[in-house]
Amino acid sequence: MSFSATRLTGSKPDQYAQLLQQARALLHDECDRIANAANLSALVYHALPDLNWVGFYFFDGDELVVGPFQGLPACVRIPLSKGVCGAAARLRQTQRIEDVNTFPGHIACDSASRSELVVPLYQGDTLLGVFDLDSPLPARFDADDQAGLEAIAQTYLDALQ
Repeated sequence: MSFSATRLTGSKPDQYAQLLQQARALLHDECDRIANAANLSALVYHALPDLNWVGFYFFDGDELVVGPFQGLPACVRIPLSKGVCGAAARLRQTQRIEDVNTFPGHIACDSASRSELVVPLYQGDTLLGVFDLDSPLPARFDADDQAGLEAIAQTYLDALQ
């Protein structure tokens, strides 16, 4: 397979459309969840500015366990009752947190993280895990980021089928 990431240009929605196209090309004809999570983490980490962690946590039937990521070493296990990742998985809703220090039960894996966006990964009623992004900047993620990253997470889920 030959894949080439290109520099994102234009408005933020335009950039996410380009990134989504790259993600689809990267995951095309591959259904392995680990391989796809590894490549998607690298793609997003290097394509978007002001991120210090991008990766996946997979649900093992009891808690979230760290999967492929880019960034500093991470917390290995996260209970569904704790942190932004646990909230996203438990509530089945993307969590966009402007200041993680104000989030009750936040788990500080990297003390440099100030804002976070976590997309839950569900296939029907089955929790697979979460797609997690951290930034050292407060309020790094907006509605355009959320929509773009939810679309990328859906591409990941679609590739598993």
